[in-house]
Amino acid sequence: MRSARNSIRGYGSKSAFRSSTVKNEERIWQAVHSIPPGRVATYGQVARLAGLPGYARYVGTVLKNLPRGSRLPWHRVVNARGCLSFPSHSSKHQQQQQLLEAEGILFIDGRLSLSQYGVDQSDA
Repeated sequence: MRSARNSIRGYGSKSAFRSSTVKNEERIWQAVHSIPPGRVATYGQVARLAGLPGYARYVGTVLKNLPRGSRLPWHRVVNARGCLSFPSHSSKHQQQQQLLEAEGILFIDGRLSLSQYGVDQSDA
């Protein structure tokens, strides 16, 4: 009984959880890093590319918590409607739109064309 309890404790330990979380974050970072300039991916596509289908919101959380000064191209991740997820008049929204426009992505009525600028669907 004691050994079973210890193995359960080890499985559910904070360090085991932290280790799995870090690996998932790294997989998301790698997926975002793979989006080429002038292209975008949705949160769901990034989750699938990272091997985490169904975890689109988790992708958003990971990107929200990027270390300060990160050079990861977070701005290339948009929602499934081709819109930016930040509130429309926020500084982050403006920053993301400016970064995407600098890469040649055009917005019409606050949206970009996923069919034109999205990564190849077969990759996600």
